[in-house]
Amino acid sequence: MKSKILDMDELAVRARELRTAGKRLVATNGCFDLLHVGHIHYLQAARALGDLLAVGLNGDRSVRELKGAGRPINNERDRAEVLAALECVDLVTIFPQTRATYFISASKPAIYVKGGDYTTEMLNAEERAALKKIGAEIRILSFEKSYSTSLLLERLQGIGK
Repeated sequence: MKSKILDMDELAVRARELRTAGKRLVATNGCFDLLHVGHIHYLQAARALGDLLAVGLNGDRSVRELKGAGRPINNERDRAEVLAALECVDLVTIFPQTRATYFISASKPAIYVKGGDYTTEMLNAEERAALKKIGAEIRILSFEKSYSTSLLLERLQGIGK
């Protein structure tokens, strides 16, 4: 069985093979630092939109840039393994950049998914341009407000007080 965790070059090759076989690849990306049920629902919904789901995982440095000091809680390799263990996730690629532009260009998904805390207009201009260039459909899934890593961390910090 092929590994689900791929580097960017391996992802590009695998994605091309899947497209050639007529498969619809769905892609999403994020930090996925402390996986919670909101993530699970989101990833399952994303996977249901196509034949396979590729997850671009922000590397440790980019998580720090996006989320601040003290993050990520879990290192990139551990986060990748947790994601890869999920039945709904078919491929995982760690990318060091803050933006997912290279991940998008490598995976060339038929459908690109973000959570409901985003709008199409909120997507980074480079990411939108890459998606337009490959003709990917952009889908925004509903957001489950009661679930977030930040809320989970706040609750955990409150326990220690």
